[in-house]
Formats: sequence, structure tokens, C-alpha cells
Amino acid sequence: MGSLDKSFYKADGPSDPTGPTGKLSNWIHTVSLDNVPQHVRDRAKYLILDGLACLLVGAQLPGSQVAVRAILDMEAPGHCTISGWADKKVSPLQAALLNSTFIQGFELDDWHSEAPLHSNSLVIPAILAAAEHDISRCSDTTHPTITGGDMLLASIVGYEVGPRVGLGMYGTHMLTMGWHSGAVFGPSSAAASSAKILGLRPAQIEDALGIACTQAGGLMSAQYESDVKRMQHGFATRNGLMGTLLARTGYSGIKRVYEQDYGGFLTCFTRGNGREPNALPEEVSKGLGDVWKVDGVRVKAYSAMAGTHCTVDCMRELQTKYPAQMKDTRGIKHIVIEMAEAAYHHGGWEAKRPLTATGAQMNNAYVGATQLVDGAVLPPQFANDMLDRDEIWDLVAKTECRESHDFELKFGQRVTVTFVEDESGRAQEALTVELPGPKGIIPEFSNEEIVEKWRALAATVIDDVRRQKIEDLVLNLETCSDIGALIALLAPLTKNPLAKTQTVV
Repeated sequence: MGSLDKSFYKADGPSDPTGPTGKLSNWIHTVSLDNVPQHVRDRAKYLILDGLACLLVGAQLPGSQVAVRAILDMEAPGHCTISGWADKKVSPLQAALLNSTFIQGFELDDWHSEAPLHSNSLVIPAILAAAEHDISRCSDTTHPTITGGDMLLASIVGYEVGPRVGLGMYGTHMLTMGWHSGAVFGPSSAAASSAKILGLRPAQIEDALGIACTQAGGLMSAQYESDVKRMQHGFATRNGLMGTLLARTGYSGIKRVYEQDYGGFLTCFTRGNGREPNALPEEVSKGLGDVWKVDGVRVKAYSAMAGTHCTVDCMRELQTKYPAQMKDTRGIKHIVIEMAEAAYHHGGWEAKRPLTATGAQMNNAYVGATQLVDGAVLPPQFANDMLDRDEIWDLVAKTECRESHDFELKFGQRVTVTFVEDESGRAQEALTVELPGPKGIIPEFSNEEIVEKWRALAATVIDDVRRQKIEDLVLNLETCSDIGALIALLAPLTKNPLAKTQTVV
């Protein structure tokens, strides 16, 4: 598919309103809160609250501090807020980058069950930066009012777009191929959210998506030891917002980017994937307004990569059923963790000592050992002084991860533990647990549990008064007349949840 005669379409409309890109662009422009079912609107507010918990917890983590110092060193001061950093402000693109990095900062954030990406790290920073940038361009008497309802709708748009783009590439298969899937799907999500909050027309939205998609990318090898894994959704957020801001000024992007044959987004990223057909462009616009992908956004119970969570729950089940056998980890001879294809390629690799927090949180063997030793998989387990413990690494050395094709559900896992012989030399019975999926999927987090998670995480980094104000505002977003109030509540300094003593950086 090549260029299209511009006389074919109206100036405000997409180049081909019948194709996936055109249908998506038109839907983003026209959808309103009245079109969104009440249960979707309600769930989205709780998801936003979960994203803000991750944002505040991540703002002053050591890696985040390094990132902020680097950006401040290379960037002139701007007018967009770095959450959790008081009066520090930068350009909208860098604010989106940093705030997204914070949300992804410690593997506590959401993920999507059909097409893996971390939606809140894409939509919330893009929306807040776009809104604050828009306000800064106008005088106090003329600046547009962007309401909480506007933010809620723009967030839902982002939640809907990202997974659909991912499904056009067979979703989880992108992880198997070695792409950081959310960093590939993510620019579209950020562009869609920011385009909605700024009120772009369908033709501009098509341009924004085209500019965003040509910047997509992310290598999953970032998971082993690099800080940059935390920032790759940030790159996607920044690039999606850049697409929107460029398109709003009239800068043109790739037309029909999802269905182009030569050099198209889906065509290029799926080449050689072994699937027939390579890509599914119709998935990009399939079911818009009828099927809500918000329903597939999952909330994490543990501070680790989503594919490790079923391992954690299998270990917890064994600890609950067989407390005596599982308590003495020195008596464990061998652990086998069986999992589906995507989870195996993502987290089943062999961990080598020493390991950074990033690598530890991405590895099923390490995360499983952490649950066995500590009975918890939360931020304190991945502080630097906790990563080189002999009892953890002894268990990692005894653990084997295997890919299995016999699970009915792709999130299912099986853990089998064998033990050394008893004092008489008799072999002890092996223990096995198989689960169809982790908590967060089976069952999924309730709205009440999300509030509990928010309160527990927020308590580690901000005071109770501030926590309550943010909670009340977010859970009543439709009544918020100006999201500047939320930005102001996110701005003051937060604490480093891993620090034993707090210092201001």
C-alpha cells in the first residue's frame, strides 16, 4: 500500500477511514465518557490510583535519582512537573520520560493479560505532561481547563489502544522474539491518550500515531542487569507524546501506519515471527466501543515481573500446605518450575551471581527462592544489600526452569520440589503444586484490594494527609474541575522506600 491521493479524504479526517488506522483515529476523536460503561469508568479510576502508587514509590528509588540527575544535567529547566521532586521541572517530553520511569521503577505496576504492556506508565505521564504543557502555553486568563473527567477518558483511551496494537503482533509472542513488548506497543498508547486530552482531530491523531510508531522499539535483553529496562516504557511515553505535539502543530506522520505493507509498523515488527499471517492489522480497531480492553489490565501483588507471579503463588501454596518440609530450605534437593512459552523466554533464563535488582525481579528461579526464604516478594527484598545472600543463591542453583506446552491457560505454572534423603537414607516424597494463574488473574484484584495496595505503598513514601487527598481526588475524578490539583499533590518530595535513613537529593 503506497501513498493515497489527498483528494480522497477531508482535511480533518484520516486518510482511509475504512482501514484499521482510520477507524482507530476516528474512535479516539469521537469517544466520550457517555460511551463508556459505568463499570469500565469505575475500574479505570482504581487502575489510575494503582499507577500513582507506583509513581510515588518509584520517584526516589536509587535508579530514579540517577535518571533525574542525568536529565537535569542535560536539560534546561521547564514547566512540567517531575513527581516526587518538589520544585524540579523539565520539558513535557522529559517529564513524561521520568514519570513513566518512576511507575516502572520497581515492577509493582500493572500489566495486560492479552498483550503485555504496562499501561499506567504510558498513559498517566503522557496525559499529565500534555495537560501541564498546554496550560503553560496560555495566559492565566485564557488557559484551557482540563478536568478529571478529561483525564479519566484519556486514560481509558490509552488502556484500549495499547493492547489492540499489541494483539496485531500476536501479543505475548513479541516477548518470545526478544522484543520488550510494552516498549513496542507503548508509543501508540501514549499518543492516543495525549491526543485525546489535547483534543486532536482525526487527521492529526493519525499523524500522531504514525510519528509515535516510527520511534517504537525496545530490547528485552535490558532485563538482565541494566537500569534502562526501567526507562524503556518511558522512551515509549516520551515518543508517543512527541508524536502528538508534533501532529498538533501540523507536522505530518506516516499514514495508515498499522496496515502499510512496505515499512509498516506491524509488517516490520512481525517479519520472521513464524506466524501465518505475520500480522493481524484488523485487531487494531476490532471491537472498539464494544469490547473493553480495560478488563484485561491486571494489578500486581508482588514486586517482580508478571511472569514470575505464578511461581510465587505456587511457592506460597507449598509453604501453606507443607510448612514443616518447606521451612528448612537446606533440605531441598531440586526445584523444577514449568511454565508456558512467553513466561519461559522472559523469566526462565539461568541467573548468574551477582545479579542486579532488575535481573533478580525478572528471573523465576530468583523470585521463587526469595519467596521461600523471606515469605515475601516486595521492594525490601530487592535492596542492594539483599541481592547476594547465600541462602537465596543456594536455592537458585537447585532450580531448573522448563518450558511446558500442557497448560490450558498461558499463565499457569507447576512447581515440583524434591528433597534430600532422610537420616535413614529413604527418599522423601516430592511435592508438586500446579496453578492456572497467579493472584491478580485468578482471582483478579478487586477495587477494594487496589485501595489496600495503594494505602500500603503510599504509607512508605508520603504522609497520610497527602495520601488521603490523592485517594479522594482520584476516586472522584469526574468531579475534579482541574487536574492541576492532582499534579500539585504529586509534586512534593517523596521518600526512598528502600532507604534506612532519608536524605533529600
